[in-house]
Amino acid sequence: MSILDRHKRSWDKLGEMDPLWVVLTDPKGKFGKWDVDEFFATGQKDMATVMATAEKLGYPRRRDTALDFGCGVGRLTRGMAKYFTHCHGIDISESMIAKAKELNQAFPNCQFSVNFADHLRMFPDNQFDFIYTTIVLQHLPTQAMIRSYIAEFCRVLRADGLLAFQVPAQIRFLHRLQLRRRLYAFLHAVGFPDEYLYTKLKLAPIKMNFVLKAEVVSLLESAGTRVIKIEEIESPELTSNTYYVTK
Repeated sequence: MSILDRHKRSWDKLGEMDPLWVVLTDPKGKFGKWDVDEFFATGQKDMATVMATAEKLGYPRRRDTALDFGCGVGRLTRGMAKYFTHCHGIDISESMIAKAKELNQAFPNCQFSVNFADHLRMFPDNQFDFIYTTIVLQHLPTQAMIRSYIAEFCRVLRADGLLAFQVPAQIRFLHRLQLRRRLYAFLHAVGFPDEYLYTKLKLAPIKMNFVLKAEVVSLLESAGTRVIKIEEIESPELTSNTYYVTK
């Protein structure tokens, strides 16, 4: 099984077991306890904050097409629907996309698709006015895959569009060990079922990854885009950056 196959399998299973919590890991929502309306209200609030920043930056110049990368059940895709004519959410997990379609039937300008690839060739060049992803790239299995997707974001972004994405720039050493994820992988390999590991032992196979800030900026510049703002957040576990980019 390839790295991407294993990644897909993990997120398909998480989408079956607890689709709202694995999108937004608030302890109060774990084990199916998220209120659906409250969950989607957080997406509306988060997108309002992002779009307020976009207004100050003066991008995107058009509001036709938007992409929510790693959309899960459509929390942010639905939030985009207020601002863009066509909103496309993609995710590697078939169970997540099935749930997104079920929960967002009242939003006809939101479309959801599975993307089981380390690229975005399902879309042509210069397709989107706005591309957004947060708390997604950090869970990809390799740094090379993160860089591949960032390059693809630049390719499918329209001129005078806005790409906004979050990825950690550093993870503190102790948190890089990810012992609970490793324990999950070991116990699953010796035969423990996913449901038992998640519900009884409270373990999950969620990986954390990062790409250095200098590497991200260099990649963006080489792709012909321009970084117009970087927001940095420090926590005891990591340093996380959100990059605002146009071309």
